[in-house]
Amino acid sequence: MVLWDSLIRFTAVEDSKTYWAALHLQTAPEVGLKVDGFPSIESLESGESSRSVTVKKLLAPTPDTTNPIYCIGLNYRNHAEEAKLAVPSCPPMWFKPAAALANHDEDIPFPPVAHTNFPDFEGELTVIIRGPIKSITKSEVKASILGYTIGNDLTARLFQDPKRTGGQYTYAKAFDAFAPLGPRLVHPSKFEPSAPNTVTTRVNGKVVQNSPLDFIFPVDELVSYVSQDVGTTVPNGSAIMTGTPAGVGWFQTPQSPLQDGDVVEVEIQPIGILRNKIVFEK
Repeated sequence: MVLWDSLIRFTAVEDSKTYWAALHLQTAPEVGLKVDGFPSIESLESGESSRSVTVKKLLAPTPDTTNPIYCIGLNYRNHAEEAKLAVPSCPPMWFKPAAALANHDEDIPFPPVAHTNFPDFEGELTVIIRGPIKSITKSEVKASILGYTIGNDLTARLFQDPKRTGGQYTYAKAFDAFAPLGPRLVHPSKFEPSAPNTVTTRVNGKVVQNSPLDFIFPVDELVSYVSQDVGTTVPNGSAIMTGTPAGVGWFQTPQSPLQDGDVVEVEIQPIGILRNKIVFEK
């Protein structure tokens, strides 16, 4: 039995505490909603008593904010083609630290070192794990997914340059708040992670990415691979960012695609629109 269509995690106006609440897919997740708040997903699913509260701030919809974030590269053929890179036989993977996690509608501080190293966007479907999991098969993946949300794999792109750093990705992508997630979590029974569903990224309203979810490695294969390849347990609440399609700034223009004050929106329906403002720190 499906107990919820989607979930939001938020702080409440009444007491500034963190709550979870169930939302129908037709209800937009937004500040000011009056909802039945629960202290955890477990209490919501078990039908424990709730409290009527008002959404003050939407938070990244993961039950554990201390986990590293699993990131996947080259998972769209159109992106591999624009980058002139061979389609890999196994998905490339790296990690963002827990400090990279950020919330919907939150300003993203870009440190000075990132200003001149091609700050870039990557709109991505993101999987949140109902775990822990380890060495699961593709057929076991669906039961191991808590839900789907949206992520933006923000990057200081020049630090990926093989001539400068040997081709490593972590430093370029691991700055604080470089992994905003949100605005809600959609139950896996309510969302199909494949075409014709699409991911669209906009910068100041201009569409810069628009692609069907046409993965090289589908979600079931990807999650199974991560659980095998890591060789350690993938904790409950872990986020797996599934890769970005064509259109990232590196391949569009020699100018940095993100500037101080830019607003980046990543849309995947029915999950919603993840929105963040870029702020260059002094």
